[in-house]
Amino acid sequence: MRLELTGRHIEITPVLRRLVDTKLAKLERLLNDSAVSAQAVLTREKHRHRADITLHARGEKFLHGVGNSGSWETSVTEAIDKITQQAQKVKGKWQERKRRGAVKGVPIVGEEREAIRVKAIGPARTRERVRMPRILRAQRQSIKPMTIADAAREVDAGGDGVVVFRDVETSAVSVLYRRPNGELTLVETEA
Repeated sequence: MRLELTGRHIEITPVLRRLVDTKLAKLERLLNDSAVSAQAVLTREKHRHRADITLHARGEKFLHGVGNSGSWETSVTEAIDKITQQAQKVKGKWQERKRRGAVKGVPIVGEEREAIRVKAIGPARTRERVRMPRILRAQRQSIKPMTIADAAREVDAGGDGVVVFRDVETSAVSVLYRRPNGELTLVETEA
């Protein structure tokens, strides 16, 4: 980050430069190194010390803070605190945009942005990500010939609550399973 330090009615000493540098370094870390430049004007008026700091961050964001105090450290800290509050707000907006995904050419956020997007591309074209469900392998079963009554007894005795069998009457492969409400459901295949 480029720092331009100006003194009015005061000479900029290495101690003052180091003070402003260290305070701005903390602010730069907060903004994830997205600060482009900073201008600091230190003014001394009788017994008052005034720090006027402007920080230029990416995206044409200008953050400004003024501190008035009896000492340089306090006035610079006041100015940096004001800029820090603004920086946290800007950083929150950047993160929110990352979470939502930026819409090109539309700088509006929130409900207005959604209304413009729906108006521009229509509600039918909205794409949702379809996630494949996780498939868990429970156990392997051999297909045994049995009646529906035998399969029902097997569901009660078995661990999964699912039985795959070949129906003796129709010779079709069928599945019998217990639903969460306790009912048994039979799925028959066509032979």
